[in-house]
Amino acid sequence: MKHLWLTARLDIVESLRARWFQIYTLVFGGIVALLFLFGLTESRVLGFVGLSRLLVTYIQLTMAILPIFVLVTTVRSVAGDREAGVFEYLLSLPVSLGAWFWGKILGRYVVIFAPVFVAMLGAVLWALARQIEVPWEIFTYYTALLASMCACFLGIGMLISSLARGTDMAQGAAFLVWLVLLMFLDLILLGVMIQGKVAPEVAVGIALANPLQVFRTAALALFDPQLIVLGPSAYVILDTFGAAGFRLYALAYPAVIGLLCAVAGYVVFKRGDLP
Repeated sequence: MKHLWLTARLDIVESLRARWFQIYTLVFGGIVALLFLFGLTESRVLGFVGLSRLLVTYIQLTMAILPIFVLVTTVRSVAGDREAGVFEYLLSLPVSLGAWFWGKILGRYVVIFAPVFVAMLGAVLWALARQIEVPWEIFTYYTALLASMCACFLGIGMLISSLARGTDMAQGAAFLVWLVLLMFLDLILLGVMIQGKVAPEVAVGIALANPLQVFRTAALALFDPQLIVLGPSAYVILDTFGAAGFRLYALAYPAVIGLLCAVAGYVVFKRGDLP
């Protein structure tokens, strides 16, 4: 356990010095700053007002940016260390493979989640200072949703990194995974249903197997419990889960996917030829 925490601390320190982390933090901090600059907290659009509208916009932008950032930076972890010859040095130290691998995941999780959360927390503190009403329920659920999504793509990234033999291959695979998930959002599934006459339950099932779609739908469900914007698909989702059940599913499913991928990545990493 001591080696795990030391590995996590080392990864956090290295990430804080990395240029990608500075860009990552600047992107999410800049998004919130721009949203304030454009006055989103003081306007009303389609019933969304104040900080609620800012959080809606922020979560939608995060859905597009967060996964690719997490995937591309994470896949360099194991693959990059393999290319740099770190494993040969690692095997000479009294650090177990499990402590190194899971410590790496723990440290990287803190690094990727902290800027996203701090940006949201900054928005809340600004709203309190301006005496703007804070939707605590939305803030709490969105924080949990982002935490689950970070865990999901971190686990996927570690699995890709363990499988890939080089950094270039790992980054290419990460981009391909992100692209496939984008392709299977509901717009393309709608085209599949129209052309192939697929049963609605099948199409919705495929959509709900996509973490990005689950993330997007859960973000909408907090403001639109009936999911009117999704059309007929809402009936299948609500009949299957219910409004509260789907919120829980949106938190648990991505986290489980991330955990399973991380475990699979560890098995591959442990059995593979490290040098």
